[in-house]
Amino acid sequence: MFIKQLSVFIENKKGRLAEILNVLSENNIDISAMSIAETTEFGVLRMIVSDPESAKAKLKESGVIVKTTDVIGLALDDTPGALAKVITMLSEKGVIVEYSYAFLSSNNKGALIVLRTDDQEYTEKLLLAQNIGIIDPKEVYRI
Repeated sequence: MFIKQLSVFIENKKGRLAEILNVLSENNIDISAMSIAETTEFGVLRMIVSDPESAKAKLKESGVIVKTTDVIGLALDDTPGALAKVITMLSEKGVIVEYSYAFLSSNNKGALIVLRTDDQEYTEKLLLAQNIGIIDPKEVYRI
């Protein structure tokens, strides 16, 4: 149950983020989660949106470099150490976490985490075996 995440190459220049977000807004595409990692010249905008395929097409039409990536959504107890426990377990099993970010939901499922690892299928099997709540992509797209 992988979530389709958009990864957008974004130049560090005035107004560029606004242009990208306006493309989504004008096409009635909602953002459920978002993260920006940047350097001095450019950044990578990662987003979970309501309609990933349409968003990708509309962004490409506007000249944006964008690709989709599979990520895992987790619903964890909102308690100290819940994420540490999961990451420790994955580390002990040899999984490398490439990146992660958190997001909120109106349906109060606890702490919601986006996770990308070096082996998504193996990670999913480990999480399921430990009864760690993996979020159905359909739930994330409509947050």
